[in-house]
Amino acid sequence: MKVCISSIGNTLDSKMDPRFGRASYFVIADTETMDYEIIENAASISGGGAGITSGQLMVDKGVKAIVTGNVGPNAMSVLKAARIEIYRGQDTTIKENLENIKKEVLVKIDNTVPEHYGMQGGTK
Repeated sequence: MKVCISSIGNTLDSKMDPRFGRASYFVIADTETMDYEIIENAASISGGGAGITSGQLMVDKGVKAIVTGNVGPNAMSVLKAARIEIYRGQDTTIKENLENIKKEVLVKIDNTVPEHYGMQGGTK
């Protein structure tokens, strides 16, 4: 399965970024082959629309699941419309979160944080 984990850095040893739309990086990995790519999130510094832009990128990349801390309402709308599952990751490395989604121990996220929550660096 192709998954994306929001990341604060550009390696598998980086910690998960608790924000989705304003994450610094996205690690997109295939949980079967463990092939991955790391994408710098250009939307992280945008004035607005980061959630929509980030969500659309996941659709374009063929991602089936997101692992992150929080998702705003705009990103949630895009991801839900594309039937992309959203899971609450743990405050640990990308590598460990990949293992956790493979083991199916992460909890699905069904609710959003307030609009513009990530702009203040918000975490839950």
